[in-house]
Amino acid sequence: MSVLNNYATIMSEKTKILIKCLEREIERNSGNAIDIVPFIGKATLDITCDTAMGVDLRIQEIESEFTYLKDRGYALVFERILQPWFWIEWLYYLTSSGKEYKSLVNRLNEFSNEVIRKKKALRQSQSNHITARKKKAFLDLLLDENDKTDKPLSDDQLVAQIHTFLLASQDTTSAAIIWALVLLGTNLEHQEKLHEELEKHFQNSETLASETEVSQLKYLGRIVKETLRLYPSAPFIIRNLSEDIKIGDYMLPQNVEVALPIILVHRNPEFWPEPTKFDPDRFLPENRKIGDQYAYIPFSAGPRNCIGQKFALLVIKIVLTAIFRKWRVKSVKTPDMIYPHFSISYRPGEEVFIYFIPKK
Repeated sequence: MSVLNNYATIMSEKTKILIKCLEREIERNSGNAIDIVPFIGKATLDITCDTAMGVDLRIQEIESEFTYLKDRGYALVFERILQPWFWIEWLYYLTSSGKEYKSLVNRLNEFSNEVIRKKKALRQSQSNHITARKKKAFLDLLLDENDKTDKPLSDDQLVAQIHTFLLASQDTTSAAIIWALVLLGTNLEHQEKLHEELEKHFQNSETLASETEVSQLKYLGRIVKETLRLYPSAPFIIRNLSEDIKIGDYMLPQNVEVALPIILVHRNPEFWPEPTKFDPDRFLPENRKIGDQYAYIPFSAGPRNCIGQKFALLVIKIVLTAIFRKWRVKSVKTPDMIYPHFSISYRPGEEVFIYFIPKK
């Protein structure tokens, strides 16, 4: 069984909980539109905590400090990015924001270190320890590799790897799912095509989709690609130049840091006619141009591209498949009416209200 297929099982379990939470909220609101932001955010955090650390925090069912620590940590990081004087380490940690951020990081590290200690104790207490498990979290895989190497990672290094996986994947997948719901809740003709694909593939089955099944949903795949074109989860990336580069009449010197605005690349009319229009069929093979591989880079490109892109795409597709097999959706606002928030990810900066209409 592939690692991704292993994770798909966890994703499906958490998506079942999301569907139940949405059902309760829809009933509680008597069928009126509901704000989907907290539900999608908690579901993706639930998925990433279980896949990253192998712990079930039940984030969708009970209040969790982990949710607050993550959200507040993101806000403080973005606040620091926008204030260059806070880039000076010693100065930042003298401020109230710096002290709060340090406290948040310490609390997250304490939690993760405790998880690692328990995992290690479990492995030592069982002869076949983790190898007997059907579902291996990212931490289990790291510890497996740690056992084989002459230079194992320290607990602090393991924590850093876990946090990178968890925090980088959760917010980005959440943003993509929310934007996809808004886009499909506005462009109903494209939503109808998705319903046709889902009904043809699943018919009357109520079993949640597997990794193999979602990979066969070609129209859904194009919807996700078009969503990430219009609303890339990371709107820009920063790279350090390893050599001098000439762009037009300008020479950018080696060792300079450059910001690459992915969102502008994705809306370049040279490669994307009517760039703000939502059109999944842009990604039909016959509609792609030769030589435009860097015109679409939602996960960056080259040696520093996102190593978790397959994981992220699988989360997005499993959650969207489950929602659209059960409901038709209609967005209260069109995408251009929703105020975007540039932070660690490119996400709505306000509540996002969606009507959920049961499929007949």
